[in-house]
Amino acid sequence: MYKLGIDVGGTNTDAVLIDGNRRVVAEVKHPTTGDIYDGIVGAVREVLARADVDRSEIRQAMLGTTQCTNAIVERKNLAPIGILRIGAPATLGIPPMVDWVEDIRRIAVDYAIVGGGFEYDGKELAPFDREAAGKFFEGLKGKVESVAISCVFSTVRNDHELEAAALCREVMGEDVHVSISSEIGSMGLIERENAAILNAALYQVADRFTEGFARSLAEEGVTNADVYLSQNDGTLMTMEYARRYPILTIACGPTNSIRGASYLSQLSNAVVIDVGGTTTDLGMIQNGFPRESGVAVTIGGVRTNFRMPDVISIGLGGGSIVRSHADGSVTVGPDSVGYRIAEKALVFGGDTMTATDVAVRLGMAQLGDPSLAAGIDEDVALKAMEAMRAMIEDSIDAMKVSGADIDAVLVGGGSIIVPDRLAGTKTVVKPDHFGTANAIGSAISKVSGTLEQLINYDEIPRDKALEKARAAAVELAVQSGAVRETVEIIEVEDVPLAYYPGNTNRMKIKAAGDLAD
Repeated sequence: MYKLGIDVGGTNTDAVLIDGNRRVVAEVKHPTTGDIYDGIVGAVREVLARADVDRSEIRQAMLGTTQCTNAIVERKNLAPIGILRIGAPATLGIPPMVDWVEDIRRIAVDYAIVGGGFEYDGKELAPFDREAAGKFFEGLKGKVESVAISCVFSTVRNDHELEAAALCREVMGEDVHVSISSEIGSMGLIERENAAILNAALYQVADRFTEGFARSLAEEGVTNADVYLSQNDGTLMTMEYARRYPILTIACGPTNSIRGASYLSQLSNAVVIDVGGTTTDLGMIQNGFPRESGVAVTIGGVRTNFRMPDVISIGLGGGSIVRSHADGSVTVGPDSVGYRIAEKALVFGGDTMTATDVAVRLGMAQLGDPSLAAGIDEDVALKAMEAMRAMIEDSIDAMKVSGADIDAVLVGGGSIIVPDRLAGTKTVVKPDHFGTANAIGSAISKVSGTLEQLINYDEIPRDKALEKARAAAVELAVQSGAVRETVEIIEVEDVPLAYYPGNTNRMKIKAAGDLAD
């Protein structure tokens, strides 16, 4: 039995084939193309040719893609939607999308705020105004195929959201795409609503990349594989789940690299430095999984609060352009030759000095024709390397939660530009297969389930609440496809909420297990 892992980056599409013992059988880096599916097909074709295995023995295929992130940032392929907020009269003062810029606000055909919602303790603010919601849905018929629904404190009680979703399908038809905020975001109405809106607008993008991936596999004769998509907590989701929650694929690239780095280095706690052709992503391995961000995250100018990895991205990669200025200073990036590095970099016969050329000039890497980089002045090369070192070391400091030195893992094809000694680190490890760690992370990922709720320990003892929450998280992981015997609790958060009455805490439990063969 084999697993195929693919990760689409801005410069390269990486593909790996691993066997039942999680050994890498073959790996490739294929240039990412304007139409990403050409790149995926090319990578799949190449890795299968190198492996020369029976394609019927490939039973699982995993894809990590940047398509949803790109759609939001570039404002492309976003679907028109309707927005229903349940929270009148309490929330009438702040309309949906109040702080969105105009070029993305256009996705909203119409919105309404109707009566309903809950208090922080689950008490009803007002009855759900079913009549007003029904009229709103009637007005959307024929105009949109996707609707976002949010409600005040729906993370405490989502009764009104579920009732509204059922009404939406009753009025607009069963084929309408409904995004419910309580299933996507956490506390904070506006940010949670924003995440639901983006999720609703991404349904066409999700349909396209899920169908395209399945089609590309079929074209290469991989017909016996169950297909999964990477999500941004370092675990996997089914094609159906990805179509329902496409927003959860955002930032899956860095999380795949973090999971792959942990597996390849056998380190459960470290900083991962993933260097690509254009950018470097730094994230933390925490008990083998990516550390989650504890703050609201802005995507394409939209502030959200759904789960995201704690990642810092800097404009430094193997293709970053190096410039020597008249005053003697040297700068690196943030612009890059990107996927054109094989034709633009000096060592490949091009005319642009890149970070890769500097690494070759200083003897840190053997790539292309080193003699073509020999003309770089040594002082320029050293200044460029110090600039790159400073960018990475500053980012490591920003990721750390204490002043103690930590282990670092270097991955990504561009990691040849990073020195093997960095301030703030105990060790700097570059494991075997470092160049395709992202695809390996996709292939070996587990499936998870996460439970988040508010619990008053005056009403239910903490031990009993934890026990019930752990069991519920395990069941969620099993429902996602995990083998029950392999599921373990990987994250427990129990945060007292001083502004709530009684002994109220926000409890979050995550469980993960191996994917069934």
